[in-house]
Amino acid sequence: MDWMLLLVVAGGAVALWRIAQQLRAARAQREEDWDTRLVERLRRGGGIDPFQAVEVDFFVALPSLESAQRVVAALSAEGFVADLREIPDAPDHPYSVDARKVMQINEVGIRSASSRLRELAGAEGGRYDGWAPGGGALSAARSAAARPPRRRG
Repeated sequence: MDWMLLLVVAGGAVALWRIAQQLRAARAQREEDWDTRLVERLRRGGGIDPFQAVEVDFFVALPSLESAQRVVAALSAEGFVADLREIPDAPDHPYSVDARKVMQINEVGIRSASSRLRELAGAEGGRYDGWAPGGGALSAARSAAARPPRRRG
């Protein structure tokens, strides 16, 4: 009888520990999901239509010219327009790739592109530095956010 009680208590402790771990992981993912937060902020700001395709800029920092050229080639084959720049005051990652693609700004598309760029950057010893809506989309979002709300009546 004592062994049975001990097994039930141990099983309950393990179950509670697993639940706590799952909750921590979910909270961390939600807090670290920069892509989702930015998409939501742009959408709620009133200037970005998630169903309209706009130019989106993605940024990758790389440690060598050769690795940057490989990333540019891979992204060009995937439909991105990629530019390579040297950043002399960045000793660890002195090359930057600016990859542009016309796409809808929604969570699925942005997460997919960000995941691919993280993968490419990691394979070359680089770092994915995030994304931003292209110039026209960003200025439209800013001007829409600055407009006073419409009055009904």
